[in-house]
Amino acid sequence: MGKHTSKVTAAGLLIALGIIYGDIGTSPLYVLNAIITGKEISEFLIVGALSCIIWTLTLQTTLKYVWLTLRADNRGEGGIFALYTLVRRRKKWLVLPAMVGGAALLADGMITPPISVTSAIEGLKQVDAFRNIEQITIVYIVIGILILLFLIQQFGTNYIGKAFGPMMMVWFLMLAVLGVSHFGDEIVVFKALNPYYAFDLLANYPQGFWLLGAVFLCTTGAEALYSDLGHCGRDNIRMSWIFVKTCLVLNYFGQGAWLLANYKGQIISADIIAGGFNPFYGVMPEWFRLVGLVIATSAAIIASQALISGSFTLISEAMRLNLWPRVKINYPSEERGQLFIPAVNFMLFVGCVGITVYFQSAAHMEAAYGLAITLCMLATTILFANYLVAHRIQSWLIYIFLLVYLGIEFGFLAANLKKFPHGGYIALLVGGALFVIMYVWYRARKIKNRYVEFVRLEHYLPMLQELSNDMTVTKHATHLVYLTSANNPKEIEHKIIYSILNRKPKRADIYWFVHVDTLDDPYTCEYEVTTIIPNEVIRVEFRLGFRMQPRINLMFRKVVEDMVANKEVNITSRYESLQRNNVVGDFQFVVLEKFLSQDNELPFFERIIMRIYFLLKKIGLSEEKGFGLDQSNVSVEKFPLIVAPISSLKLKRIYNEEEEAAGF
Repeated sequence: MGKHTSKVTAAGLLIALGIIYGDIGTSPLYVLNAIITGKEISEFLIVGALSCIIWTLTLQTTLKYVWLTLRADNRGEGGIFALYTLVRRRKKWLVLPAMVGGAALLADGMITPPISVTSAIEGLKQVDAFRNIEQITIVYIVIGILILLFLIQQFGTNYIGKAFGPMMMVWFLMLAVLGVSHFGDEIVVFKALNPYYAFDLLANYPQGFWLLGAVFLCTTGAEALYSDLGHCGRDNIRMSWIFVKTCLVLNYFGQGAWLLANYKGQIISADIIAGGFNPFYGVMPEWFRLVGLVIATSAAIIASQALISGSFTLISEAMRLNLWPRVKINYPSEERGQLFIPAVNFMLFVGCVGITVYFQSAAHMEAAYGLAITLCMLATTILFANYLVAHRIQSWLIYIFLLVYLGIEFGFLAANLKKFPHGGYIALLVGGALFVIMYVWYRARKIKNRYVEFVRLEHYLPMLQELSNDMTVTKHATHLVYLTSANNPKEIEHKIIYSILNRKPKRADIYWFVHVDTLDDPYTCEYEVTTIIPNEVIRVEFRLGFRMQPRINLMFRKVVEDMVANKEVNITSRYESLQRNNVVGDFQFVVLEKFLSQDNELPFFERIIMRIYFLLKKIGLSEEKGFGLDQSNVSVEKFPLIVAPISSLKLKRIYNEEEEAAGF
């Protein structure tokens, strides 16, 4: 973790405000609007709705995430995949909730920027100078902001991020002040602190249960809060959440009091909402609305930025855990955590613009929002329960945790399913497509592992030595380097031996076998060298955390430099003329690339999986680029992948007359 993340500091608290609470912090822009649309404003509705919001923030965000789930840190890192690495050795099926959660978070990353920015910009309709602005103009403005937002990603967020904290501090203070300024309108709203009114609303209001779909929007950013644990640290998040929750609740109280004071007995129709009605802007004095809109837009952009950056981190983790195709990663700065993935940036951009164009208004986007992230929260509940089991927490406490949170989250899921025909299907389609990519990549790897055949390296060492000294074979390279997936240093893939000895004999002075092991902790970066035959056969094993990028070319060069400094290896060229002048020998990497052989007899489902896998492989990075190898010294060999050999081939020989006469 960084220097501000290990303990509570003013800088840590400010950073937490800037990058942790963007999503949940901008929820006052649209939550009450979503609840009251199409309903008559009454004390029963407003007090009950406020009570639902307060106790959702308390039970879901405060208790589950801030207090409980933040305990499940992996060397200071959080998020669905960090949690998965802590429990994946318990049950193999836990990869499924991890994939569901990851896909849902990415889908959320496509919906949050449009709804946050659109809700902010729609405030123009409540500013006198812009009251007649057309909705299509607002859509154009939102798309323009999104284009700019995604364009600047390639430059990194190091400098922009420094302004996030102070800007969000202004935002939350504005929320609190605006809320408090309307307390005198209707003090009856403070009855909402009693959870009875939440239960009363859900049980007795017409279709009250379905209001949970709108109420849930107040806590959608809780999962992102856990994902950003590594940026700020547990204690900074917990301390800053006290301030953030206070400001949010004060603003919700103010909005509720304003609604009761000004619109009690009136029905807030969808047409009124479309005309720009929003209690968030209603609590602002007319003279302040333009300033408030600028602050709200800035907060929405910051919320979007945090989710985009989080999506980059999520995909990089998924790649290291073999749950996503390899894609190109850029590093705009040397600061840890600063990364940019062009393919993901483009995917999110297309998704955000598509959702903005399709739904047009924030009110319509609310119909698609919340459904996907509910699945992510359910996945986190399942994984965290397994984390508690692994840490030997008393079983009755785990059952209480599961009973409470599965009950709450299945309730939210059921209520959100009502949104399915009104736009929720978009979120599920996006999340479903992302899940299919993860599942195919994971499942195909399992299918491929049937084919991998390992042999004892010691059986082939004499042959490697003979080949190395056979002057009748043209030398392929001074140093020949193969990437191996064998975890056991005494084993090697048969296809590597075949490549060296059989396919086209490759004579080299030193054979290097490099293995990369992905560890469960995030930032480990170490290596181990096994000298099998001095100056002839050497194995190097890299142990990298799931957040470390495998820059094998640079890492291998460092290993060789260390070994030369320790006089463990002689890398001088063996050609006499070059050896006399101490010229370093050449290094040649060989990457074995698989293709699906026609000689397979796979079941229908697995055949589909493998076809999609190889299609994704074509779109993604090649093996050599994925491992960060310099393509100038890499050769690629294609090997047929036969995972299910055809067991019986009905082929009958027929003889011509001359062969029959000869007795065949």
